[in-house]
Amino acid sequence: MQTTERPDVIVSAIYEGRVGILVDNSPNALIVPVTLTALFQSAEDYYERSVVSTFVRWLRIIAGLLSLLTPPLYIAITSFHSELLPEDLLMSIAATREGVPFPSFVEATIMEITLQLLREAGVRLPRPIGSTIGIVGGLVIGQAAVAAGIVSPIMIIVVSLTAIASFAVPSYDLASSFGIIRILFMVLANIYGLYGVVLGGIAMLIHMVNIKSFGTPFLAPISPFKIKDMKDSLFLRLPWNYLKERPEHLDPNDLSRQGGGKK
Repeated sequence: MQTTERPDVIVSAIYEGRVGILVDNSPNALIVPVTLTALFQSAEDYYERSVVSTFVRWLRIIAGLLSLLTPPLYIAITSFHSELLPEDLLMSIAATREGVPFPSFVEATIMEITLQLLREAGVRLPRPIGSTIGIVGGLVIGQAAVAAGIVSPIMIIVVSLTAIASFAVPSYDLASSFGIIRILFMVLANIYGLYGVVLGGIAMLIHMVNIKSFGTPFLAPISPFKIKDMKDSLFLRLPWNYLKERPEHLDPNDLSRQGGGKK
């Protein structure tokens, strides 16, 4: 399910042919069915021109991949596949890791747990205090960890890039899921290197292909592929005059978003 507190998001979902669920005494509304495309979309996409919205969606996809793969790739390359790095970069990383008593996996795990704690604290605290705690806490803890020799500066860069990329994912639920999957990928990278990351990615794709949300495939309209629904998809948003019909993968009774339509 998709959760939202915004009226325009749930109205837009109803126009698409999805269902909005409102419960007494809850500030959140539930939207079903949900797809990966819907979780990567933002309400602001439909207030901008199509070119800008399409560009931002590509940025979100890149951010999602970075938040998912940056720490596992760092562990795999530094532990198993150092020959993939240029010699100068490899020597620079080795110099920054000199004196760090932990292997890459333990180092990344410590920083990942710290990142998740800061993220959760920022959500639970009031908004002005939460943003301050996240920024100040991250800077202070990161600098102190480097000064104490617990982690290397390159690890701080990796974790910071991961945090920034995860904040660019519109759905909090999806970003939290990426955090869990990232830890699993880190374990696989520590055991099998890049092969573990690739195997984990294949297993994740197989799982997503088999997921259905109230009868709708989670990866629709990519799998199964429906070319008509690609006009407002994970990678593309066409202008409004191309979005008069509802997505076919939702199997709506009325294909028209507004007014009398055709089946």
